[in-house]
Amino acid sequence: MKRKLLSTLIAGLGLAGAGMAQAQISGNVVKIGVLSDMSGLYADIGGPGSVVAAKMAVDDYLKASKSQLKVEVVSADHQNKPDVGSSVARKWYDTDGVDMIIDVPTSSVGLAINQVTKEKGKAYINTGSATSDLTGKDCSPNTVHWLYDTWMLANGTGSAVVKSGGDTWFFLTADYAFGHALERDTSEVVKASGGKVLGSVRVPLATQDFSSFLLQAQSSKAKIVGLANAGGDTINSIKQASEFGITKGGQKLAGLLVFLPDVHGLGLNVAQGLQITEAFYWDLNDQTRAWSKRFAAANGGKYPSSDHAGVYAGALHYLKAVDAAKTDDGAKIVAKMKELPTDDPLFGKGQVRADGRKIHPVHLFEVKKPSESKGPYDYYKVLQTIPADKAFRPIDQGNCPLVAKK
Repeated sequence: MKRKLLSTLIAGLGLAGAGMAQAQISGNVVKIGVLSDMSGLYADIGGPGSVVAAKMAVDDYLKASKSQLKVEVVSADHQNKPDVGSSVARKWYDTDGVDMIIDVPTSSVGLAINQVTKEKGKAYINTGSATSDLTGKDCSPNTVHWLYDTWMLANGTGSAVVKSGGDTWFFLTADYAFGHALERDTSEVVKASGGKVLGSVRVPLATQDFSSFLLQAQSSKAKIVGLANAGGDTINSIKQASEFGITKGGQKLAGLLVFLPDVHGLGLNVAQGLQITEAFYWDLNDQTRAWSKRFAAANGGKYPSSDHAGVYAGALHYLKAVDAAKTDDGAKIVAKMKELPTDDPLFGKGQVRADGRKIHPVHLFEVKKPSESKGPYDYYKVLQTIPADKAFRPIDQGNCPLVAKK
């Protein structure tokens, strides 16, 4: 009788333990929030395509893993405004049961969500913001910075341009956190490589008329006009620079953050010859090609930006960590994401470092001439592949409080 009672008690404890493990998933649903620019100058880079990518990740993970997780994807437009993004994040976390926010282009918004997420104990995978401060002085135990950052861009495109003779620079800089960080990091690389920065001008976000700023760049006589901007701002500045005859006058443009949809919008006649640093391109290998064709079919024929690829891969790794940790507690999940090696069809094998930086190889591309392209989206040729351990800022140089000092 005592043995039977003891075995019943043990069985009961086992069931209770299983129930407790399930109960650690709040509401029994893992809810992912895609927070992006849905209608502004970064909408083609992130926007609705990021929602498509997140949903693909959920479907692919559940099918491949046969996981019993219940997963939902919601989305919202942050309008490139930190106050709007913060308001959405707080509502999602406090009342809507969102466990993790992903994407978030615009560094000022990205930094705001970083703080809100830490306060609320949730998880945050940033693929859309560039500021390297997310894994530097503003690093958080709740945040993973997945795709790229200003240090990577500066040391990829910036150093390559200087080495090829572009040793004097003038910056057209988007006047917010991203632009400031990109100008800062690229300036350091230019100077360290023996070049000089002759000046810069701050340009308001979503500027339509770049004429006065381009005239300043032209009068500087710098060999390189560094475009520390992105999305619609990059497209407009490149188009207007062509109209002003800046490149015909001997100056070259360095697009420090250019995405595939930007090149598609510009056309190869205007974009040819641009050197670009990216972590993903649809035509890299059989796996990226297969995934990108699936994505395009679900995205109205539009091929993925690297941000879309980052959303997909980041969401996959997050779900793997949730299953492994049996919880949706933000800090615990991010810790598990750092513990588990990353491995996905788009970026291959890698890791999330202690500072939250996801590392993987990146590529220096050159935009093809129209005569070299075989059709729509066949735009890049690889100049150089930078290995993962060289592509991102050394972990001991970012001043991240999470990194133990030697």
